[in-house]
Amino acid sequence: MIKVLAIDDEPLALKQLSAYIQKIPFFELCGECGSALEAKKIMNEENIDAIFCDINMPDLNGMDFVKSLAAPPIIVFTTAYSEYAIEGYKVDAVDYLLKPFGLDEFKRAANKVKKQYDYQNASAETESKEEEVTDLTKNEDDDTIFLKTEHRVIRISISDIRYIEGMSEYLKIHLDSMQKPIIVLLSMKKLEERLPDYFMRIHRSYIINLKKIVEVNKNRVIMGEDLYLPIGDLYREAFNDYLNRKFIGK
Repeated sequence: MIKVLAIDDEPLALKQLSAYIQKIPFFELCGECGSALEAKKIMNEENIDAIFCDINMPDLNGMDFVKSLAAPPIIVFTTAYSEYAIEGYKVDAVDYLLKPFGLDEFKRAANKVKKQYDYQNASAETESKEEEVTDLTKNEDDDTIFLKTEHRVIRISISDIRYIEGMSEYLKIHLDSMQKPIIVLLSMKKLEERLPDYFMRIHRSYIINLKKIVEVNKNRVIMGEDLYLPIGDLYREAFNDYLNRKFIGK
């Protein structure tokens, strides 16, 4: 079953959208959201495969909401304004429904969602059958690893990593050499096991390169200008032990 969210600030439109979703045998309606902020909360707690999202909403419109997601699900936009159609495809929406739309139009969009979902899961299944080295491979050069991101395999230097940020099933890997982080489908534990001993987990959501620490200030590690990472209670003792081993002075 494909887990789906319905998002629309208009109650009647939301009710119709939800009813259509429930008519599709391969869809599971996981939530009816009256705002993007409400949807974001659900998506932080549950894995959602696809969203049907209105564009014109208060506080945070649908387009900006999708652009704010580090790893967006399959997207179908709904709106009464046709001028958003081209913009919708710029953020990799699989379809665009112009209000008012009927069940037949919705079914066509639903089939596009299923086609994309099946493609993504077929790729994931193939990858899972390969050896672990296809997900995270060490070269004979210990400083080199290969990571899969956005259907590509890229090579990075471990020493180039400043810190790693966990986001549910995904990781953001922040590098000194790149402005934007690399986003990979990988567990924090799996990557942590492959990193050298100059990396340390300081929080449930953060692993840092100890060589790149600028300052330690109370319960925060400063990794650069305006970059402050918290030290979690579970990790504070190990981190303090590391500081004590490196500390010189009274």
